[in-house]
Amino acid sequence: MKKLLLLISVLALPTLAAERVVSIGGDVTQIIYALDAQQDLVARDSTSLHPAQATKLPDIGYMRQLNAEGILALKPTLVLSSELAKPSLVLQQVEQAGVKVVDVTGENSLAAIPKKIATIGKALHREDEANALIEKVNKQRAEIPQQALPVKVLFIMAHGGMRTQAAGAQTGADGAIRSAGLINAMAAVPHYQQLSQEGVVAAAPDLIVVGEDGLKTLGGEEKVWALPGLALTPAGQHRALLVVDEMALLSFGLDTPKTIVKLRHAAEAAKHD
Repeated sequence: MKKLLLLISVLALPTLAAERVVSIGGDVTQIIYALDAQQDLVARDSTSLHPAQATKLPDIGYMRQLNAEGILALKPTLVLSSELAKPSLVLQQVEQAGVKVVDVTGENSLAAIPKKIATIGKALHREDEANALIEKVNKQRAEIPQQALPVKVLFIMAHGGMRTQAAGAQTGADGAIRSAGLINAMAAVPHYQQLSQEGVVAAAPDLIVVGEDGLKTLGGEEKVWALPGLALTPAGQHRALLVVDEMALLSFGLDTPKTIVKLRHAAEAAKHD
């Protein structure tokens, strides 16, 4: 009887075969690794750069320029995708092909991080690991000062091949700045807008924030202060500049709480200048 039960259990193993997961979104991929579920990953998108071992996986391309054929060629059983992925029609086509697609919130808020973890944990049957990770994230969130600080922050987006832009309302940068209890200097305009001297001077930022890759694109710190109007602002006069990991600040993923604490500390230093 014992041998029979053992044989049945062995025969049942293939039904418990691991998922073939495609991850879309750097925040999504990082959470999968944090839940120790990376063995199921067969591919990721080009924004999935952390942890470094994720870059060894096949790359399906940029999350806002998806291709159904490229995803389906990897024979996934599950696609975990940020809501920010585009075009949505591609994910509909993947789902119609019989692949389960799970949307992960793309909200620009700290409250979104536990939601992302819970959604991914449930999809991968890692609820216990997800609960432990949520507890860790909530402790990090509790370290962020809650009181407002009247410091105006300007986030500058600089990528190769595009004009330098300032982050307005309804952006990840806006959400991060507000989460730190600070003021987005460009909150009066929506989305990302091209930098103009008039707009920057009127915004009068106390602190400039730029991504590490953005700083390289611009050509270094001196090039930042040469951008339209920046030298005429309080930030320019005090050379108040914070360089951050752009993905950590904007994605509202696992690294975002500590990056927002870093932003808050930089703002406090700028206020005292």
